[in-house]
Amino acid sequence: MKAAACRFCGAPLHHTFVDLGMSPLCESFVPADRINDMEPFYPLHVWVCDQCLLVQLQEYVAPENIFTDYAYFSSYSDSWLHHAKRYTDLMAERFKLGAGSQVVEIASNDGYLLQYFVEKGIPVLGVEPAANVAEKAIEKGIPTEVRFFGVETAQLLAGQGKQADLLLGNNVLAHVPDINDFVAGMKLLLKPSGLITMEFPHLARLMEGNQYDTIYHEHFSYLSFTVVEKIFAAHGLALFDVEELKSHGGSLRIYACHAGGSPHLPARNAVAALLQREAEEGFASLAHYQSFGPKVIATKHKLLEFLIQEKRAGRQIAGYGAPGKGNTLLNYCGIRTDFLDYTVDRNPFKHGRFCPGTHIPIYPVEKIRETKPDLLLILPWNLKEEIMKQMAYIREWGGRFIVPIPEVNVYT
Repeated sequence: MKAAACRFCGAPLHHTFVDLGMSPLCESFVPADRINDMEPFYPLHVWVCDQCLLVQLQEYVAPENIFTDYAYFSSYSDSWLHHAKRYTDLMAERFKLGAGSQVVEIASNDGYLLQYFVEKGIPVLGVEPAANVAEKAIEKGIPTEVRFFGVETAQLLAGQGKQADLLLGNNVLAHVPDINDFVAGMKLLLKPSGLITMEFPHLARLMEGNQYDTIYHEHFSYLSFTVVEKIFAAHGLALFDVEELKSHGGSLRIYACHAGGSPHLPARNAVAALLQREAEEGFASLAHYQSFGPKVIATKHKLLEFLIQEKRAGRQIAGYGAPGKGNTLLNYCGIRTDFLDYTVDRNPFKHGRFCPGTHIPIYPVEKIRETKPDLLLILPWNLKEEIMKQMAYIREWGGRFIVPIPEVNVYT
């Protein structure tokens, strides 16, 4: 069988990063009237390119089949809204954005972030491919183009005079199969003196924390800072700053401008320091990437051993959340209703539906108080502090929280 080609450099892919078997699309929640229908499963086999060292999943499913009608709404996470608000305050202050500026967000979701720029009187434009999600942003008065982003969209918007002073994207860079087209589009849409910020999960934290559940079909790339710097440089964009964030289990926020851009944006020490640290941690060595798979297998075994022990003791276990990462974990570990009675979620879009593959039913959060489970498995573990605070009342009946990543931890 012919090897797939690297989506950045085009080299053949021969080396496995981790193989999570077969899994359905992580946001393809099953309606009750289709519970007995066949579900498509696709490989979650992640490769690493031995030439450019980009970690990547093959494009088994076209983005149009994942993002056109999407179940993820950013505004249902309070902590993510606070993160977005802090970001807009920082950008407006640091880069002196005002009524004469143009902010463009790629993958703007339901307007969770742009709403805060609107409050400051700063003109905005969202680009969002999921029509059902974009509709919520438009209802908030946020202008939104319903389309995928790349060179074609960038040319269209630039032709309409909508080039960006600030071009941003949170958790989108990993979601694009044609990363060259995406980054080339950003360069076209950016004003000569404009700035780009991108946030994405940091591969170093994924590996360090055994965060295998953040691997799913809508994440085509798993990004180190070293590789991202190469990709942007290949398209005439220079990284001049970087921040390490706690969001999504450990993310990076990169700052970019046109190569040879404004003299008031020199490369900061943080760029060189992170490149050096990644080199010291082994991100220039293929062997480092190939060490991840065995850790994932061990983490899976520990979680299943714990759940078997608790079920044998007669304890009721429920889930909190139905995030994409949770569906990867449930399918890879084979956790179905024999372990998890049900899960709950704040997003009403998911209520009355079932988790893809495992068919675990999804209820409103109030179900927890009705059934009083002994243990609550937190599937969006990156929000564990927020969730344990919201659900503190389970302690009234002796309930405990389980956090499954990086390995099983129980909180009373």
